[in-house]
Amino acid sequence: MLPRRRTLLAGLGGIGALPLLSGGVARAQVQGYPNRAVTIIVPFAPGGSTDFVARLLAQHLSAKLNGNFVVENRAGGSGTLGHGAVARARPDGYTLGVSPTGTFALAPFLFEKLPYDSEKGFAPISLLAGNAMFVCVHSSSDIKTYADLVAAAKAQPGKLSYASAGAGTIAHLAPELMLDMSGTEMLHVAYRSGGLQVQAVIAREANLGFIDTVTAIPYIQSGELRALAVTSVGRSPQVPQVPTLAECGLTGYRATNDFGFFAPAGTPPEIVRQLSAAAREILAMPEVKARLDAASIDIYAGTSEAFPPYQAEEARRWGDLIRRRNIKME
Repeated sequence: MLPRRRTLLAGLGGIGALPLLSGGVARAQVQGYPNRAVTIIVPFAPGGSTDFVARLLAQHLSAKLNGNFVVENRAGGSGTLGHGAVARARPDGYTLGVSPTGTFALAPFLFEKLPYDSEKGFAPISLLAGNAMFVCVHSSSDIKTYADLVAAAKAQPGKLSYASAGAGTIAHLAPELMLDMSGTEMLHVAYRSGGLQVQAVIAREANLGFIDTVTAIPYIQSGELRALAVTSVGRSPQVPQVPTLAECGLTGYRATNDFGFFAPAGTPPEIVRQLSAAAREILAMPEVKARLDAASIDIYAGTSEAFPPYQAEEARRWGDLIRRRNIKME
């Protein structure tokens, strides 16, 4: 099941019947959860949409569960370093992770070997939310529309460049999907973060970038960047004048940066259930929704049971693109 704007994933009522824990110590551990600090690992540097969502979640989990949830940034390896740290952590509910599409759906096809099992190494808690990207150029660029971009790319094959937030991220693969569907070629220039990516476009080190909504909207509103299109199925309510890539002629195009909430495999099911329910309640709070809406982030608030089929579908479509385009880590 694919997420749709402002639509909750199926199964909001809970994650179904779960086996009871055996042993009095285990039960006491679950009943007293959390009784010490819980670390939420974000596998990228501070700033950007994944960090934004994780910190908002941590803030409200601390209040709702009467605990101390703290975000720890562990950047590296297109998110695989931090994601792997979650997989290797003790499965007791005190190390969790929030990772984006590029890490949980793309990395298995981009790396010959990962230091964890991407399918069996995690207990999914929820698909939290997701955001699109704006196709951005510098405001002074001669490229004023998506049609201009395609014309320029076809006139100079491989000469135009696009900046990404790192090789293997959705900001790398979303442009590749556009190139694949439009029959054009551009040069990929990888930066180490979304912040460096947007600065590269502003400094005109690169001709364009697919920049996530959290980062892009302030620059679009200030006039520093021009948005040619948005990668979601529908237009952004915050910048409604910008058409979707599908409206620009790429029928069926969709690329979103979605945020999954994970625990290590083997985490007690009752803790997973507690965290999943708390996350859904937090995402339904008006003040949380308002902050996500302002950043043009869509709320999914899924259950742990809904996550595996979603992940399988994302892996299928992006894996096909990676093989078709022969994309490899640089």
